[in-house]
Amino acid sequence: MEARLNLFGDAVAMKALKHLTAAGRALAESTVPLSTQELVRLRASQINGCGFCTDMHTKEAAHAGETQQRLNLVATWREATVFTDAERAALELAEQGTRIADAAGGVPDEVWANARKHYDDEQLAVLTSIIALINAFNRVNVIVQQPAGDYRVGMFG
Repeated sequence: MEARLNLFGDAVAMKALKHLTAAGRALAESTVPLSTQELVRLRASQINGCGFCTDMHTKEAAHAGETQQRLNLVATWREATVFTDAERAALELAEQGTRIADAAGGVPDEVWANARKHYDDEQLAVLTSIIALINAFNRVNVIVQQPAGDYRVGMFG
């Protein structure tokens, strides 16, 4: 399988992706645990059907110490007992933020209030930005049908 478009071979696309990647790096320095960040990226990527990002963030999460059991259960986190209340709040925020079009009012107040119980303003800003960025990456990869499976940890620096 080949992508519809070689984004890596286009100077303008690479410039735009470079800026998105830089924004992601800035967020990685926050106090939101890296494992939570990766779980959020993974869940949004699953919802959006982005194979490339699902592959990438599964591998990055495992490299950061995430267990296979927890990675296997991200898609069914509501029924899983392996996630903390804070992680569950972040996963719910990721789902609601990814499915904005499905809800007339956007992210419900109760979802935001639950996230606020576990995260301060800076962390909420980081989670919101992570959700927005991964959705942007998902959409680019889904549109061009970027193949999945060949990602290597740290591949993009």
